[in-house]
Amino acid sequence: MKFRIERVEGGICAVGGVRAYGVKEGKNGLAIVAGDLEENASAAGVFTANKVKAAPVKLTQARIEKCGRLAAIVANSGCANAFTGKEGLKNAELMAELVARRLGIPEEEVGVASTGVIGKQLDMRLIERQIKEVSEKLTSNAEGSVAAARAIMTTDTFPKETAIRIYDGESELRIGGIAKGAGMIFPHLATMLAFVWTDARLHKRELKDCLKSAVDRSFNMIVVDGDMSTNDMVLLVATGVKEASVEAFQQGLNYVCETLAKMIARDGEGATKFVEVHVRGAASYEDARTAARAVVRSPLVKSSIHGESPNFGRIVAAVGAAGVELDESRISIALEDISGVFGSVKLVSNGSPTVDVDHARRVMQTRELRIVVDLGVGAYEATAWGCDLSPEYVRLNL
Repeated sequence: MKFRIERVEGGICAVGGVRAYGVKEGKNGLAIVAGDLEENASAAGVFTANKVKAAPVKLTQARIEKCGRLAAIVANSGCANAFTGKEGLKNAELMAELVARRLGIPEEEVGVASTGVIGKQLDMRLIERQIKEVSEKLTSNAEGSVAAARAIMTTDTFPKETAIRIYDGESELRIGGIAKGAGMIFPHLATMLAFVWTDARLHKRELKDCLKSAVDRSFNMIVVDGDMSTNDMVLLVATGVKEASVEAFQQGLNYVCETLAKMIARDGEGATKFVEVHVRGAASYEDARTAARAVVRSPLVKSSIHGESPNFGRIVAAVGAAGVELDESRISIALEDISGVFGSVKLVSNGSPTVDVDHARRVMQTRELRIVVDLGVGAYEATAWGCDLSPEYVRLNL
């Protein structure tokens, strides 16, 4: 069943009872998101698969597992607080303690996130001053969401936020979120943070399952450069105000996470083009996901996109290297201009090259490009998102 989803203004602050704000001083920013919780509120998180996990990741993951709810999230940018040993963990705990004291909430209900340079200790005098300033300016107005989203940016070029209301026929739910991310983007998660709040009432297990499903089809399907961060996390807080249909909530959460994920892909470091890769005709859903990510991750494919060169051989090679089931004689590949201005063009049809080079180059001139790959062996499909690879990416990461 499909439910009616409408975009609304206000980002994370579009959810009733949620307040946010943030400050940015050069490369160092800090944001706080806080909300009024009902007794049956719940929280869930998905965290980096990197074996080297930053102190805030360890702390927040443990708190969600133990407490099962979050009344506030504090996040800083400019310093990752990763690979910082016992002092790093102590500083993450202190961040939570300072916020809890300011807001009058239990310390164990404060989640902590960081993003920035690895191996550097936090400047706690700066952090304490910023927590004081931000906590005094928390607001439920839309400006609070924008300020928080801007505060956690690193190499991002724009703040990322979205919000929706979804109708299940009887009631209206709201889901809002902010995110950051531009580099070190690769499943599972990326150098990315995402904080999503909702007024729904869901059991902790239901919330966790919904988040995992949404992340698998959104944040875990974006690739900028193939590097995995130490700090990635997606946090989901349900304030417990409204009864919710799990099916309706899942559709809304999928929409919010996919919207934020596409924003991250569009803002890839040095990117000049947004790329969507849709794989269909796969033998399984996992094969479709694997092939789509392989194409959008390939440095050769990404370089061809930047150079507007319709080199179908690089796409074929990326799919073949993915190790998925395919029929070489039935593979088809097309390029599409997402805006529709230059239309679409077939590069390969049932295993045979069919390239109209002039048309293909016109399609590749677009800022938003879709690659469609049909593996010819089944009925499953999946979509991944990414960007091109430009000289600016190298400059940003020197």
